[in-house]
Amino acid sequence: MKQALLGLLLAATLPVHAAALPQFKAFIAGTKTLAADFTQTVSGKQRQETAHGTMQIQRPGKLRWTYAQPFEQLIVGDGKTLWLYDKELAQVTRRDQAGALGNSPAALLAGSNAIERDYQLREVGKTGKVEWLAASPKKADNTFESIKMGFTANQLVEMELADSFGNITRIQFKNLQRNAKVNPAQFRFTPPAGVDVVGE
Repeated sequence: MKQALLGLLLAATLPVHAAALPQFKAFIAGTKTLAADFTQTVSGKQRQETAHGTMQIQRPGKLRWTYAQPFEQLIVGDGKTLWLYDKELAQVTRRDQAGALGNSPAALLAGSNAIERDYQLREVGKTGKVEWLAASPKKADNTFESIKMGFTANQLVEMELADSFGNITRIQFKNLQRNAKVNPAQFRFTPPAGVDVVGE
């Protein structure tokens, strides 16, 4: 599970029983920074893999996604360059951030407020206490065929991503912090000495 999938949380000032779409729009309009712990599970036809870590976002465009278990991997976006550091392989991949993220979940949550320009948004109902919103990319070449976001008590508690390879990725969030002060150094990356750097 070396592929980076990103996603995150929220807490909006809406009535507790508000549907998912107005909660999401309030999050996009009112969230400048975001931090959370996450559990990510990828399920395919013959496999299931689980990873744990932390994430930070500073909108627009800056992100840090850290996998701690079962392997150590770091993804940092400074607004121009996206860095992916795989500690096990001692390798850093460097890519243009706009091209690498495209219309991905990371771009959706860390990008500008022009969500409805790139996504078709629709309510998809309630499961238990979770209100669900679906975001379908308008561009057919997107890696993700569908993205669902689940809200409870005005917090984004879960994301579910279906990709073009038949995999389902579920990201569950906890210990959410919205608009807390962040250290700008979190969104800068310098490759460690001795590692291979590949990419653009």
